[in-house]
Amino acid sequence: MSSTWEEERLNGRVDLRENCGPDGGVLSQEAAAAREARRRRRWTWRDLLQPPPPVLGTTIGYAILTVQAHFHQLRPIPCIGVAPDQMGRCETADSGQTAMLFIGLYLIAFGTGGIKAALPALGADQFDANDPKEAPKLSSFFNWFLFSITIGAIIGVTFIIYISTNVGWDWSLGVCFLAVLFAVVCIAMGKSLYRNNVPKGSPILRILQVFLVSIRNRNLPIPEMADELHEIHDKEAGLQDEILQRSDQFRFLDRAAIVMTSANGGASTSISPGPWRLCTVTQVEETKILIRMLPIILSTVFMNTCLAQLQTFSVQQSTTMDTHILGFKMPGPSLPVIPLLFMFVLIPIYEHVFIPIVRKFTGIPTGIRQLQRIGVGLVLSAISMAIAAVIETKRKSVAIENNMVDTVKPLPMTVFWLGFQYAIFGAADMFTLVGLLDFFYAESSAGMKSLSTAISWSSIALGYFLSSVVVEVVNNVSGGWLASNNLNRDKLNYFYWLLSGMSVVNFGVYLLCASWYRYKKVEIKNVKEDCSEADDAKGKKKVEMVSV
Repeated sequence: MSSTWEEERLNGRVDLRENCGPDGGVLSQEAAAAREARRRRRWTWRDLLQPPPPVLGTTIGYAILTVQAHFHQLRPIPCIGVAPDQMGRCETADSGQTAMLFIGLYLIAFGTGGIKAALPALGADQFDANDPKEAPKLSSFFNWFLFSITIGAIIGVTFIIYISTNVGWDWSLGVCFLAVLFAVVCIAMGKSLYRNNVPKGSPILRILQVFLVSIRNRNLPIPEMADELHEIHDKEAGLQDEILQRSDQFRFLDRAAIVMTSANGGASTSISPGPWRLCTVTQVEETKILIRMLPIILSTVFMNTCLAQLQTFSVQQSTTMDTHILGFKMPGPSLPVIPLLFMFVLIPIYEHVFIPIVRKFTGIPTGIRQLQRIGVGLVLSAISMAIAAVIETKRKSVAIENNMVDTVKPLPMTVFWLGFQYAIFGAADMFTLVGLLDFFYAESSAGMKSLSTAISWSSIALGYFLSSVVVEVVNNVSGGWLASNNLNRDKLNYFYWLLSGMSVVNFGVYLLCASWYRYKKVEIKNVKEDCSEADDAKGKKKVEMVSV
């Protein structure tokens, strides 16, 4: 339901969506860094009375918007029956009303960011990646996670928008408020069943420690042998799920794991080793993994810039077309239901048909690897933009042929034509988003699962922010392709072609980044806390090397 308010928008209000909506993706990184995993315990009513800050923020945010929508004193007088070019005559919101609106929106963004950061990691934690029976189900979880999001979005862009259009905004936002409360009750009641990881400290601090210690040791020579670097191999290592092996990339960070020695060759006694003085190889490799992931995530940002156009300009296109489908009039904000329905059908087919067939040829449990899946999504996004350009050219030709370039009446062209670009992009989103979540969760270390999965959401946020920049730059360079309020006179089809070409270039960059990426190497530890030293030594000999 958190996507409901984002989907309901007015023509021309692109900046509100592209600057407020993405904040949920940015804030998900802060929420992931602050996420506290708790030990398993039974559910109590205190879980409802003391909800986590993100859930509380979402609840309060919807409550504020519901109250503002209900009381006319808290909002401007509705501007009904006024032509788009006469909107300037309507009453504008004062500073207090604007502040109330943005407080509610940013509270929802804060809450959504926390929820998006925690949910994928919490759900994936229920599967043991080292268990042969549970490991194959991990990738399936991310497919069904997206499937559940799709169902919620379908309800949001149909049922909720129907209520806001025919009953009132206060009722639609009130339903969202009640839906959040219901979700809190459901997740709290199942708390005793969850498999929660014990907190291992802040991932941000561990990364910062690696950089600071490596800078402090910048004048020291880098050891050639991995055994010369600091790693925990004793009983304390039993508290770790895995030990990461040294890689040959970003070797300057290896200085953070150099053990300081005295002049006579013995261990230094003047410096007390600590997390801000000495890091383990595993900690260094955690930082390297995150750095290697950055080019992958940055190469998916432009795809979400294309997504922003489908949720802004394509919605405006729909207002110029015949929105009757099968005898029903579809509101413009409900247009995204087309790719959502496509994803609703495609995800089960992908899970139950595509994966089993491809698995027979590739031998990979997930059919194709995560990076391959992301690449397929990027290709489909370029195709979607090309289709959007063709359809926009067709729409403009219909306006010219019927002498309706400057009319506000709908063109004799069904809005269903826009469904093609939406459907292809829906498939692209299914491949890329799930691929990113699965990739970041699988490749991140045990202590950085939430942070890594949150980074995938930041791609959406950065894509929306970049969209505003791209539109502004294109307008300035092209002389106003998108400067007019009349799409029939704009050059939106040229803009779509430009996005398609840039998407192809972006895919080429992604191929370079993916080929450069090095998968992590993990040493699985099977040491128990209560084992004796002899058993501990025996356990070390049974360590298994796993190349993911």
